[in-house]
Amino acid sequence: MTRSRPRDWLIGALALLLVQVGVLAVVWWTMTTPAGSDGPSGGEQRSGRPAGSATTPGSATTPGSATPPADLTPEEVWLADLGLDAGTLVLPDSTLTDVRATGQGVRSGPDGLVADRLEVQATVPFDDIAGELGGDSRVGAAADGQALVVRTVEVLGRDLTVSATGTVEVEDGLLVVEPQSIDLGGPGVLSRATASVVRRFVTIEHAIEGLPEGLVLLEVDVRDDGFRADLEGDDVVLVEGSGS
Repeated sequence: MTRSRPRDWLIGALALLLVQVGVLAVVWWTMTTPAGSDGPSGGEQRSGRPAGSATTPGSATTPGSATPPADLTPEEVWLADLGLDAGTLVLPDSTLTDVRATGQGVRSGPDGLVADRLEVQATVPFDDIAGELGGDSRVGAAADGQALVVRTVEVLGRDLTVSATGTVEVEDGLLVVEPQSIDLGGPGVLSRATASVVRRFVTIEHAIEGLPEGLVLLEVDVRDDGFRADLEGDDVVLVEGSGS
């Protein structure tokens, strides 16, 4: 019995759809590894951009007034300017390197050691950020001042190596890197479909904790050794007083 043309067209369309699904399944299987296995390393991390000739942190700092406060008592000590340089600063919740801090109008008294104004420049190491992401995550510098995140994530029971790049920004006091480009190493159609699923795994939201309260994160740049952060604040308590 001869089949009708609509029925032949429907059977042909279903066959074509099955072939396309099969091809995508094969591609997915070849570009991933079983969850929990020692998957591909994701290749060598892309080299970072040169640090360039950055201006020396604190070079634009205005010296504090040489006139002490009128209400300064004999028991108090006042410093017009106070500077601190440290190669490494270990805080309760984080570690900073190449730290440079400059304070103006620093006064000791019942409230402790308080700076009228404090400016801090410090580097947040890439390894600390990678540790927050967890797993085998790697964080580094990418081209054009962007940051690179490489990690393995589990999708549909398979391990998938993801490389993402994004521009570092400051949002609500946090160091944030929102992926602008996500590479899964496969066909574009499959990558676009999966990118939205893995985006949250390669997004960085880091709070620089442990520094004196009152400091506000203003700017962050990507350097070869980490994220260079600029923080400033007024009436910053450096050391708590006995009555605090």
